[in-house]
Amino acid sequence: MKRPLQLPPGVMRELANQVTEALVERSESLSGDRAWDGEFKRDLTARLMEEPPETGRPPREVIDRAVRDILSVALRLDHPRAFGFVPSAPTWPGVLADYLASGFNNNVATWLTASGPSELEAVVVDWFRRWLGYPETAGGILTSGGSASALDALVAAREAAGHPERAAVYMSDQSHSAQVRAARIIGVRRDHIRILPTGADFRLDPAALAAAVAADRSAGRAPVAVCADAGSTSTGTVDRLGEIADYCAAEDIWLHVDAAYGGFAAVTEAGARLLRGIERADSISLDPHKWFFQPYEAGCLLVKDVRTLERAFAIHHDVLQDSVWGANHPNQADRGLQLSRRDRALKIWMSVQVFGMAAFRAAVAQGIELAERAERYIAESPLLELMTPASLGIVCFRINPDGAALGEKDLDEINRNVLARVFWDDLAFLSSTSLGGQFALRMCIINHTSTWDDVRDTLEAIQSFGRESL
Repeated sequence: MKRPLQLPPGVMRELANQVTEALVERSESLSGDRAWDGEFKRDLTARLMEEPPETGRPPREVIDRAVRDILSVALRLDHPRAFGFVPSAPTWPGVLADYLASGFNNNVATWLTASGPSELEAVVVDWFRRWLGYPETAGGILTSGGSASALDALVAAREAAGHPERAAVYMSDQSHSAQVRAARIIGVRRDHIRILPTGADFRLDPAALAAAVAADRSAGRAPVAVCADAGSTSTGTVDRLGEIADYCAAEDIWLHVDAAYGGFAAVTEAGARLLRGIERADSISLDPHKWFFQPYEAGCLLVKDVRTLERAFAIHHDVLQDSVWGANHPNQADRGLQLSRRDRALKIWMSVQVFGMAAFRAAVAQGIELAERAERYIAESPLLELMTPASLGIVCFRINPDGAALGEKDLDEINRNVLARVFWDDLAFLSSTSLGGQFALRMCIINHTSTWDDVRDTLEAIQSFGRESL
């Protein structure tokens, strides 16, 4: 019988070696290349929009084209000078683990289909549980990322609240859009999603939260969840988690903490102090593909009582009845929105096994230290204005020369021009945010390959472009 979609073993090995060489070569040359190398739509359409071939092409040529024309035309999030958005710099064991996981093609939906990977996911989730100080009743699930984690969390919160018709959800104006999207998906009306203004510290105000909840309850609306930040994406700010937890406990409202990037700071002493109180949340989202240095996709949702997930998601289906092995063999599909699920635990486990936790602590601590060093550099510069202190690897600032009488409109234009210059003319990549209506440059320094030279040289380039724009 013909096997139309298989290759001979020798060819398989040859192609695997070609891919490995391409990846290693990319890693070796990355720091000397640009952090961003995108392209306009019309050019990529001309290059790629074509009918699929009726007969196959030489596989080596296909791999070469994929590397050259597709994969390389992108923001290189693992570049040591990629400081925009939230970078992702995966370990090599993590990359190899994804290769293995794809080859074994396990479906980590049930214990029956993937006993070993299911147990490994339980191990990795328990690591996270202990790092964050959650009780033994806690548990969770690995997800595709923060958006899926937020959705799963708010589904559980809605179910715990009895699925009220006039549900309301609360967050600050610094909360990630994933929380808003999740609230919409679970059926919360747009005008019942309370986006509360923050003050100069960019933290959720417990008094404003209490006032909003009281107003909603008096109007017959049902508070379902509060979303707090443990590392907001704009500024790295951590909300007053203990105070908010006190309030939510007293009012019987689910507390979800978005720690998608910032939560892994808990493996360091300094980070654990900043995150104190996170262990009191009803649910926490984490993204190992951010500050735990894993390839995309790797997210995690933890809940204080794992049964809350199972009550929300476990649904009997006749065709899956063979997968029920009893209470001691949990099915991960009973804890989230996905049934078919790839193995996301292997890369985390392999990375930790190869390097050890001391190396991971050092890598996380390095990001915190570099951001604090950048803060000091900015504060001492006569050309730069510090807009937020460094927090969990993020620092915000702008061009604003000492003694210059510039209006906000002029400052915004100057800083937008500087951002564009970095974007097009420098090896680095930077992104921006808006703080109290002011345009701000933002550096997120959590890449384990970034050095102070990378940070300093990027800041010097920004100053140089700033002088030219004044």
